[in-house]
Amino acid sequence: MAKYDPKSLKAEEFINDEEIRATLEYAEQNKNNVELIDSILEKARPVKIGNETRCAGLSHREASVLLACEIPEKVEEMYKLAEEIKLALYGNRIVMFAPLYLSNYCVNGCVYCPYHAKNKNICRKKLSQEEIEKEVIALQDMGHKRLALEAGEDPVHNPIEYILDSIKTIYSIKHKNGAIRRVNVNIAATTVENYRKLKEAGIGTYILFQETYHKKSYLELHPTGPKHDYDYHTEAMDRAMQGGIDDVGLGVLFGLELYKYEFAGLLMHAEHLEAAFGVGPHTISVPRIKRADDIDPSVFDNGIDDETFAKIIACIRIAVPYTGMIISTRESQAVRERALNIGISQISGASRTSVGGYTEEDRPHDTEQFDVSDQRTLDEVVNWMIGLGFIPSFCTACYREGRTGDRFMSLCKSGQILNCCHPNALMTLTEFLSDYASEDTKKKGLELIKRELERIPNEKVRKIAEKNIEAITTSNSRDFRF
Repeated sequence: MAKYDPKSLKAEEFINDEEIRATLEYAEQNKNNVELIDSILEKARPVKIGNETRCAGLSHREASVLLACEIPEKVEEMYKLAEEIKLALYGNRIVMFAPLYLSNYCVNGCVYCPYHAKNKNICRKKLSQEEIEKEVIALQDMGHKRLALEAGEDPVHNPIEYILDSIKTIYSIKHKNGAIRRVNVNIAATTVENYRKLKEAGIGTYILFQETYHKKSYLELHPTGPKHDYDYHTEAMDRAMQGGIDDVGLGVLFGLELYKYEFAGLLMHAEHLEAAFGVGPHTISVPRIKRADDIDPSVFDNGIDDETFAKIIACIRIAVPYTGMIISTRESQAVRERALNIGISQISGASRTSVGGYTEEDRPHDTEQFDVSDQRTLDEVVNWMIGLGFIPSFCTACYREGRTGDRFMSLCKSGQILNCCHPNALMTLTEFLSDYASEDTKKKGLELIKRELERIPNEKVRKIAEKNIEAITTSNSRDFRF
């Protein structure tokens, strides 16, 4: 029997089934222990030390107690605390991105994904570099600056060389005032050597969803293909770190397995990265299984309702306060709106989950990976967020200034978000408003920027931001950053 060890580089030791089951049992026994719950909430509260805001975070066991708690007033307290932590560390900025699907060729047999090798209904497609250029121009013409590359696992159709060529193509395209300034990559688990190549290509975050941490379920859900190897997949982030990528993104596909098990496993994975490499995940994503070509989510009997989903988001934010959290257009406008207040710091906008979907006038469905619930345009999403009091941010400054991994975490912990990320968000929003926004969005956005400039604590930074924003609007200057 493997023994739990967060510093171990063996999957069965840092994601330990016995430890997860003991955690869930402990959480169940203490879900009504008000004294313990209060002490856990107190530990997690933001503390002001000079100009710095510090959050202790929680262990997977402590966070699991909160998730198990069903006392209404305590659950409400969790939501308020999650919002307090979010505002203290991230402010009211929300980072914007879009996925770009390069290829849906895949050799795996994942039973929840329409790209699985046995699906003969779906149209298989792989973008050429010329087609990628057209997709990128379409995304730039919306106003996007940050992409997440997606591709199925297929060593013949989608080798690492194809991914590297695609990244090079994306970064090379400058159309009007458009530019993709950060490319995150979501591809299958690979070797240290290949991760090193991705790092050298200038990727932002390497993202890989575990899908499920429950090994028995994982093996059943991935019956064929290289992804069937649970250990190799689960240890991928360690190899990415060894390859020099210090911004990695975790996630599970909620609905495949019991959510409390996944929640504990997800936090254990974050604790492992911190213990083994000194820095936790840059982001955690929270996708739920959705309908797709030949996938019916109702056959998976572990689906979670919207209330449970919100509780999971809040508990993750409380447990790992310095980690970014992502929600996609899988979710509806209403679900996303609630999530923005209790922990989410990044959202996608105007996403198309089909290969080559952005150059099509009508949303294509024949190569979609999943149904998109929020089908609004990027301008509509930006307008909506401004109306809610959020700053839609197209900033990529930290990645391009080398503030990744523990350097970004230090920025976050030191309370410099308002003097660094806040003005960067306002400047990149100004770019969007000047180049791509409708008149209504532009009017609302400029009013928001005027108000938000006053919140920058450092007077010198504020004056520089004001000057740069004026240059963006009057002289067509672009790409200022702190």
